[in-house]
Amino acid sequence: MSFEARYILGAIAIGIGASLFMDLWNLFLKRAFGIPSLDYCLLGRWIRHMPGGTFRHASITDAPQKPFECTVGWIAHFTIGVAFALVFVVFLSGDWLARPTLLPALLYGIGTVVFPFFILQPSFGLGIAASRTPKPTHARLKSLVTHTVFGGGMYVCAIGVSYVLRVHA
Repeated sequence: MSFEARYILGAIAIGIGASLFMDLWNLFLKRAFGIPSLDYCLLGRWIRHMPGGTFRHASITDAPQKPFECTVGWIAHFTIGVAFALVFVVFLSGDWLARPTLLPALLYGIGTVVFPFFILQPSFGLGIAASRTPKPTHARLKSLVTHTVFGGGMYVCAIGVSYVLRVHA
């Protein structure tokens, strides 16, 4: 296996792992504090409406359900996590993957919050940065912390990947 392929596979593993970290965080918030997470079925519904030309909804919850929206949503969730990790590893090069550090991963995770703020939430009918939700500040803070957890998850998973890369180098 080539040097580049190992880094690509490592980035894929990091993206999946960081997405799982995010899911565990959201499960903790739900069980400990009753704070709901994004329903990935709604993400799937949004995506499933796209082939018909609908990219924005007044309210995604009021949009007609689509077949397989939950499956599509969960696949999209992990695919997005992998895409974020691939961009990060390519941007920082394989050097970070070989010797991961926390700060770049955290800052990148925080930076990814622009996607829900300016793409997902407005497209769901929630407004820019959740401005149309009942508690916009709470929604924004939850998004920010969740994406910070994603960045932390990238770092933790990169430690494991860097170990595997050293062992099999």
